[in-house]
Amino acid sequence: MAKKSNKDVNGTSFHDSVIRASVNQLIEAFGEPSYENNDGSDKVNFEWDMETENGEVFTIYDWKEYRRISKNEIIEWHIGGHSGEVTDKAAEEIEESLNNLQFTRLGR
Repeated sequence: MAKKSNKDVNGTSFHDSVIRASVNQLIEAFGEPSYENNDGSDKVNFEWDMETENGEVFTIYDWKEYRRISKNEIIEWHIGGHSGEVTDKAAEEIEESLNNLQFTRLGR
């Protein structure tokens, strides 16, 4: 299962893996972002530094929204990693974590 990480994420990049979620959903699943500057002045407002269950690092980040993002708004998030294989696996693990939150809220 994906989790926050203190490992170095330098050199990660986008390999066409995305997810759709809100900031609040990601906070509920993974905790506070590693980086936050939600004023729309930069290419990224939020970023989480993460690792897969096998220890591969990746990032979750919004890309070029250039606006303040409502924390309840569902948007597309990019996943950055060292390969497409890593980002595809990360996307699966993120989706699993988000789906588990929905089941928990429903009392299942």
